[in-house]
Amino acid sequence: MLTEERFAKILSILESMGSVTVQQLMTELGASESTIRRDLNTLDAEGKLTKVHGGAILKHSMYSTRDDEVITRKEKNKEAKIKIARYAASLIEQGDFVYLDAGTTTELMIDYMEHKQITFVTNAITHAKKLAERGFTVYLLGGEFKAVTEAIVGEEAVLTLEKYNFTKGFWGTNGVSIQKGFSTPEVKEAMVKRKAMECCRECYILADESKFNQISSVTFAGFEAATVLTTGLEQPAFRNEGNVIQI
Repeated sequence: MLTEERFAKILSILESMGSVTVQQLMTELGASESTIRRDLNTLDAEGKLTKVHGGAILKHSMYSTRDDEVITRKEKNKEAKIKIARYAASLIEQGDFVYLDAGTTTELMIDYMEHKQITFVTNAITHAKKLAERGFTVYLLGGEFKAVTEAIVGEEAVLTLEKYNFTKGFWGTNGVSIQKGFSTPEVKEAMVKRKAMECCRECYILADESKFNQISSVTFAGFEAATVLTTGLEQPAFRNEGNVIQI
C-alpha cells in the first residue's frame, strides 16, 4: 500500500471510530508498527490528527483534565439532558435497587420518577436530599466530599459499595470513547464510579452528544461495560454501536 493510501485509510478509520490504536492500524493496514508510528507522526505534524500514547484521536477530539462547577454544567445542553433523564427514569421499575451517580443529568432523573417502591444509593448529597423529599428510601455513601462535583468520593465510599448489589445504575461521564471507554478527570471519583458499576446488574451511562469523542484523565469503565443513553447523536461510529440508545 502506498504512503498516501495509508494516510487516507488511517484518517478514514479515525473519522469512523474517533480514536484508534497502533495495533488496530497494524491489523487493518497490514503494516509494521514502525510504519504506523511514522505515519501517525507525519499526520500529527500536518495537523490532520492528534497522536496520543499508543495511537491517535481525531483532531477535534478533546482531552479534559478538570471538572466544571456544577452550577456551570447544569445549563449546558439542558434540553438534551432533560430528554435523556426522562427516558432513563422510565427504565426504573417498582422494587428496583438503584445506584444514582452524582451529575447534572442523573439529578434531572429524579423529577421523572414514577414508582415509589424503589431504594436508592447515591454519592451525591443533592440527589439524596431530592430523593428523600420525594419519599424514596435513600442511602448516601460516606467518604470525602468533592465540592466541584458535589460528590462523595474516595476509598471509604468504595468500601461502602462492596456490600451492595444493584439491579440498575445510572452514571454521568466526562468522556465517551470507543477506544478509551468512559472517563472522568479525577482518580477518586473514577474509583467510586468503577466500583459501583461492578456492583450493578444493568449499567447505563447518560451522555449528551458533547461527551462523545472526548477523553478525560481516568477511564472508569470500558465502552462495552454499559448501555449509553443519548440524543441527537450524528457520529456514525457511535450510532452503529449496539449498546448506544438514541432517544
